[in-house]
Amino acid sequence: MTTGVWVLGDQLWQGQSALQSCADRRQQTPVLFIESLDHVQQLPYHLQKIVLVWSAMRHFAEELRQSGWEVTYKIAEDFRTPLLEWIQAYNITELRVMTPVDRPFTRMIQGLNLPCIITFTPSNRFIWQDQEFIDWARSRKRLLMEDFYREGRRRFQILMQDDQPLGGRWNFDQENRKPPKGQLLTPKTLWFEPDQTTQAVINWVKQSPAFKQSQKYWQIEPFPWAVTRTQALQVLNFFVEVRLSGFGPYQDAMVTGEPTLWHAMLSPYMNIGLLHPLEIVQAAEAAYYRNQDTWALNSVEGFIRQILGWREYIHGIYLYMGEDYPQRNYFNHTHPLPNFYWTGDTAMNCLHQVLKQVKEIGYAHHIQRLMILSNFALIAGISPQELEEWFHAAFIDGYDWVMQPNVIGMGQYADGGAMASKPYAASANYVNKMSDYCKGCAYNPKKRTGEGACPFNFMYWDFLARHYDSLKKNPRISQILHNVDRFSTEEMHEIRRLADQWRNTHQHTEYGLPSSPATV
Repeated sequence: MTTGVWVLGDQLWQGQSALQSCADRRQQTPVLFIESLDHVQQLPYHLQKIVLVWSAMRHFAEELRQSGWEVTYKIAEDFRTPLLEWIQAYNITELRVMTPVDRPFTRMIQGLNLPCIITFTPSNRFIWQDQEFIDWARSRKRLLMEDFYREGRRRFQILMQDDQPLGGRWNFDQENRKPPKGQLLTPKTLWFEPDQTTQAVINWVKQSPAFKQSQKYWQIEPFPWAVTRTQALQVLNFFVEVRLSGFGPYQDAMVTGEPTLWHAMLSPYMNIGLLHPLEIVQAAEAAYYRNQDTWALNSVEGFIRQILGWREYIHGIYLYMGEDYPQRNYFNHTHPLPNFYWTGDTAMNCLHQVLKQVKEIGYAHHIQRLMILSNFALIAGISPQELEEWFHAAFIDGYDWVMQPNVIGMGQYADGGAMASKPYAASANYVNKMSDYCKGCAYNPKKRTGEGACPFNFMYWDFLARHYDSLKKNPRISQILHNVDRFSTEEMHEIRRLADQWRNTHQHTEYGLPSSPATV
């Protein structure tokens, strides 16, 4: 009787449950890693994401060898062949895998028809256990993130004073929405030079015909990301010591040439297991207590809210929603994703700047994602499914569980309000307030119609007019709809004409996703 452990590419730490279940007999427990070429071609993933995952897998495999595990590392076209060969070579009778977060991957493993027992150990990647969120959700009429966040603060005693929030308030969002006025003295970013292992992965990806198409729209070098737990901990410590105290006020700001600002840059490492979210939250909390005489609470609370609140909530929503969730389309938006999401070639400078940044490093912060990329897709009537698959492919921290709730729910309101209390739709006024992008743009952020009218403006008002009847039921947006009633018939006709004209000129996509992508 031999038990073996298969370690997946987003489960890269020694405390993960499948490894921990065999830790006391590690020298007798074979461990398997598989780099599958077929898997990374399910979507045209950002090349830096492929390098990150494969390099981190190779580094972690070596870490396990140094810790006494017997490790087999396979590079193959698919999963099944190397998995069967390994099972036969070691006479595996039980295969243990920590339960994948993404449902499609769990189904794929269940369908392999292996000659051994498959045991899924409970995932311990998150702060909340899976069943804990489900139990919480079943007890609620509405799944409000704010309620969930407060429960998390109480349950894990984060920034609490007895049973009350530190500082007397749960939420300091009002202090965390400063527009980027004047010259911001932003901190540097901690990046890394590729070591020999990482460079070997980069070279292989660059030379492989499998990624030739992806090289048209994703940049692979310079590759600056951490690939080991040691490096990821350095990024965490750097954030806590250098960036955290200034994180809050400008966390929603967008600045040309400043892709990271005060943001933590930790999500890629959490999402592959190099860091655990609870250790990050506790590190931030401890830093505040060490520096509370000089640090403002709003920065630390705002950061902890993103992890203990938003990230945990997103995972819970993914768990709780039904299998039909990724196909929901409340507004029946079907317009194809425009080419410029792949190329960055658009005269709208806000979209150009963010897409250029994504092309270079596979990253944009939460407001760039929500209020530029998602917002424009929403008001333009782009298919939520095409947008979600693009997000999944484009971002270095993108996975099925991350992008479905964030795009289908939060960004596109395609679930009809199961997550968000209102659609996150905005005109150029928001972009102009929270960024410097409009200063370098061909369009006028103050014009709805006429020469130089910004597409964010006429698309925004067209969106409100097209969905007037469904939106007027929403108390958080009904007041804005009164402005639609004030437009003259002529102006509304021109707004609708410009929106239709824009959509007609962006009908076809040269770039894009496979015809039937598997979102894994």
